[in-house]
Amino acid sequence: MSSKKEFLTGLVKDNDLNLEEDIFRQLRGGKQTAFITRTGIEKIQYNNNITVRFEVVVMQPNYAVIKAIATKGDMVVESFGESTPENTKQKPAYHSAMAEKRGLARVVLKAVGAYKFGVFGEDESDDFKVKGV
Repeated sequence: MSSKKEFLTGLVKDNDLNLEEDIFRQLRGGKQTAFITRTGIEKIQYNNNITVRFEVVVMQPNYAVIKAIATKGDMVVESFGESTPENTKQKPAYHSAMAEKRGLARVVLKAVGAYKFGVFGEDESDDFKVKGV
C-alpha cells in the first residue's frame, strides 16, 4: 500500500469498520486527517488478534500515565497513554481511564501500521473528538 486512501480502504474492509460509526475525518492544518473511534479501535484489536496489557507508570489524583504493550504475533509494540487537566476535559477521577484508552488506541494503531499513514485514534486527544458530539 502506498497511499493513505488505500490504507484506509483496506483497514475499513479488513476489519469490518462502519464508516459512519468507526471512522471520521477532520480538517487539521489544512489536511484531512482520519480518526478511528473507540469502537473501531476495539474491532481492529479483535480482528488482528492484538493482545494488550497495561502497566501503571504514574497514578496521581490529577495525572496518570499508563504504558500499553501490544502483542501481534511476534511483534511487540509499546506506547504510553497520559491524562492531565491540561490535556483532557475529563474529571480527575477519570484520568486513569483516559490514559488507558489513549494507550490502547496508540498501540493498536501502531501494530497495524496506521501511524505511517497519519491515521489516529479519537481518544488520543480531546482535540480529535467529533465536533458537536
